[in-house]
Amino acid sequence: MTLELTPADPGPATAAAATGVSRRPVLRALLRDRRAVFSMLVLAAVIVVAAISPFVRTAATAVDPDGRLRGPGAGHLLGTDELGRDVLARMVQGAWVTVQTATVAVGIALVLGTVIGLLAGYAGGWVDSVLMRVIDGLLAFPLLVLALAVVAALGPGLRNALIAIAVIVTPRISRVVRGEVLSLRTREWVSAARIVGVPRCIILVRHLLPHLAGSLLVFTALQASTAIMAEAALSFLGLGVQPPQPSWGGMVASGTEHLDTTWALSVFPGLAILLTVVAFNLLADSLRDALDAHRPQLRAAA
Repeated sequence: MTLELTPADPGPATAAAATGVSRRPVLRALLRDRRAVFSMLVLAAVIVVAAISPFVRTAATAVDPDGRLRGPGAGHLLGTDELGRDVLARMVQGAWVTVQTATVAVGIALVLGTVIGLLAGYAGGWVDSVLMRVIDGLLAFPLLVLALAVVAALGPGLRNALIAIAVIVTPRISRVVRGEVLSLRTREWVSAARIVGVPRCIILVRHLLPHLAGSLLVFTALQASTAIMAEAALSFLGLGVQPPQPSWGGMVASGTEHLDTTWALSVFPGLAILLTVVAFNLLADSLRDALDAHRPQLRAAA
């Protein structure tokens, strides 16, 4: 009784092709998964809402002292805030901040974390030791404490909040990438590429990186939800997006002062944060299940 890998482990010349072949089955599996469909619909709605945010900028900043703290109604579907500004228009503006957090901050962290993880995992030795000790130092801090420290050093504001979020997400991504590379660098096709003189950068980019795509996709979706919660927390504490620019976390904070007058100020932005975070987590779970179902498996052969 022997064990063989089915399908065969792709060599360096077929790694990208093998990755491309599995895209359609994975996509079909996602479309059959109710969790994935729900999460993609929610995230698509957030992106569409963020795209129309420039068209409601005037309504989001228009002050109406006579219409302060009104509940949901015909004139204002979600009510008005303490300055008479339309809550729905401000939530549309806040969606743009959320999209920036999930794309810009997580995108920067994805690039930096992938580069650090690839270098540490493949090079090994003192390079791995130095990079991982720095990463361990960052991971030693609780997530929000590290974000607060970065924002306190740089100053409040959306740009600095995005930098802080990138700083807290990068070590987590680099750890995942390093672990995958440590497993892949001992494969026969990596050794064969080294023997024939393939440059290190080519091995990293063309042979190792495609095999990390699935794990990175799942983990990035999880980190996007973490980033959104971190941005909301920073804005809630007054260290993220600064007034008069709206953000969902800042709207929740301002609404807590008027819960006895109108509940809508905090509830609707809080629900938006909850739905977006849940959507990213459900998408990550669906991606993991779909990728695991189409990953090569060991089977017994006589």
